[in-house]
This record gives sequence, structure tokens and C-alpha cells, in this order.
Amino acid sequence: MSTATATQNQSSDSPNKLLYIDNIKILLTILVVLHHTFIAYSTSEGWYYTEQTKLLGARIPMTMFISINQSFFMGYFFMLAAYFTSSSYSRKGTSKFIKDRLIRLGTPIIFNSFILSPFISYLVYYFTKAQHINYLDYLKGYDSWIDLGVTWFLAALLLFSLIYAAAKKTFNTSLKRPLTAPNSSTILLFSVALGIISFLVRIPFPVGRVLEPIGFQLGHFSQYIFLFIIGLLAAKNNWFEQLPDKTGKQLKRSALLCLLFFPIFLIIKFKLNSPSSWFSGGFHWQALLYAVWEQWIGISILTALLIKGKRSWNTSSKLLSKLSRSSFAVYIFHPLVIVAFTLAVRNWDIDPAIKLLVAAPLIVLGSFVLGSLILLIPGVKKII
Repeated sequence: MSTATATQNQSSDSPNKLLYIDNIKILLTILVVLHHTFIAYSTSEGWYYTEQTKLLGARIPMTMFISINQSFFMGYFFMLAAYFTSSSYSRKGTSKFIKDRLIRLGTPIIFNSFILSPFISYLVYYFTKAQHINYLDYLKGYDSWIDLGVTWFLAALLLFSLIYAAAKKTFNTSLKRPLTAPNSSTILLFSVALGIISFLVRIPFPVGRVLEPIGFQLGHFSQYIFLFIIGLLAAKNNWFEQLPDKTGKQLKRSALLCLLFFPIFLIIKFKLNSPSSWFSGGFHWQALLYAVWEQWIGISILTALLIKGKRSWNTSSKLLSKLSRSSFAVYIFHPLVIVAFTLAVRNWDIDPAIKLLVAAPLIVLGSFVLGSLILLIPGVKKII
């Protein structure tokens, strides 16, 4: 999310070279907003306020959307952030780099924990508990001050950046010669290996187990760590520019093939009576199958989107520039829009899956409008 000024940091002789990355960032930000909106209307937990749909025919595609999103979108953010980390470090030096990261990533974390998240929780309490106390009285009993919420990503990115800076300061290492960009076979082998590593990590840390109070789900962190490293290597070796269209087409077919596994997962769950928790982690073959599938489809989608973007989305406009510039603010403030909207229509007597069809586009639009307005506040642009 901290790639808001990415293209501005490139050399002047290729000012439009990486516009597609800003456009991919817009798409990923929209997916984040939709992801949490789908969670709000498809499950009974995992969000500030939820209404679970009773329609099994709707819950299955909603679960598919959430699962596919989770397979790549946050890892994609880590990779894109890492792609610009090395150049930022080289340009600023260790001290300025660390100071910049502490301000740009640390400030939203503190703001979310002490201001935004308590206020969102208050809205839910006020409108759903039928106890209309004022905000100050609510805060007296509030006990979740260290609640990173969606800013767990910023905390993880800050941690990764500090580790990178420490490693650069301690070890003076450099590649003797550039590494060739991986082909589709290498990328898929990497995804299988990453799936196996994820499975092993999820034996003690299954998906859904949150490391309190920082909000890290360690079951997903294997992908985040490795894609951060991939982002560093990609920048060092110019991999993004080297990836051919052929690789993108092959991995697009790979991702489509992975979609055929959803009926298999349903058969395993309902015909073999496999508990859902067996897919999330623990020493179960279902967890191994799901972990490998998740990384396979996630890495395939990620790479195919990157190559598609480089070929077809390397353009900009006044609207796209505004959307890109507000993406960081949207990421931070979209939970407020989701909760406000879902609370506003909570008494609408229709199934939550139907509400989702109306809510999703309005919430995305509202999140970007709010994000743009937030940037008008004096001093905010220096941080986000």
C-alpha cells in the first residue's frame, strides 16, 4: 500500500514505465474492500459487524470469492511494496529510510488502534446492543486498545522493512550477475514448494488463529515473507519487464484449471464429512491439499495479472491517478464505510446475500470518495 508514489520515484527517462503497477494497486484495493464486504455478509465472525446469509447457493460462491482473494491479494501488496524498497533505501539511506517507514506506516497503525477502531466498535455497540451510551462512557469500558485491524498489514510491512534495513546495514552482499526471470514451470514449482511450507506452518498455526494483539495470521505469513523476498529480487533483476506474454497465458490457464478443484473440495467436505477446520490447518491431508491449491492458484493469478497489466494497463488518466493516490487512504478507512453502510441497512428484511449485491458497489464507491476527502485534510498527504 505504500507504493502510492511509486512511479514518481523512477528515472526521468521512463516516467510511464510502471503506470500499470499503480493500476494493479487500484484493483487490489477494490478487492480488499470487496473481500471485507463479502465477509460481513457471508460469515458470523471475523469482522466488526456481520450478517450471515442463509442461502447455501449464495454462500458457496461467496466463499469461493473470499478464498481466491486470500490466495493472492495481500501477498501481492507485499511483493509490490518490496519492489520499491531497495530503491527507496538506496536513495534515502538507513536513517531516513527507517524514519520514513516509522512515520508512514506507524502513524496509521496508532491512529487505527486509538481512534478509528474504537469508534467503529462503538458504532456497532450503539446500534446493535440497544444501549445508547455516549462515546466517552463507552471508551471507559473499552479494552481493545491495541487492535490493529486492517493495519496489521502495515505492521508486518514495517517489520519486514526494518529487517531489510538491518540486513543491508549488517551484510554488504550483492549479486555478481543478474538472475534470469523464472519461467512458468519454475513459478509453479515455487508455488507447490510454498504450499508445502504453508502446510507445515499451519500445523501449529492454522488459518484463522490470530496472533494477538497485533492481528497476524501466521498461517498466511509464509506467502507474505517469500513474496516480499521475490519483490526485492524482481527489482534487483528487472524481472517484471522480462516476464513474457507466453508465461502470462500459461499461468492464466493454470489459474482457470485450479477453479475445477472447488467441486472436489465440496465433495471432500460434504461426502467425506471432513470438518472445515481440517482444511485450515493441522496434520491433515485436506490441509496439505488446500495449502498447495491456494499457493498454486494465488501465484498463478498474481503473475498473470502482472503480465496482463504490463501489456494492457500501462496507461493513466486523471481519474486513475486520483484513484491510485487515494488507495492507501481507502485501505485504512474502508472498514468505517463498510460498517456504516451495513449498519444503515441492517433492518432491511432481505437475505444478506441480496444486500451484498446492492452494498458492494456503493461501499467501493463510498470508500474511494472518503479516501479522496481524507487526503484533503492538511498534512495527511505527508503520511498517506
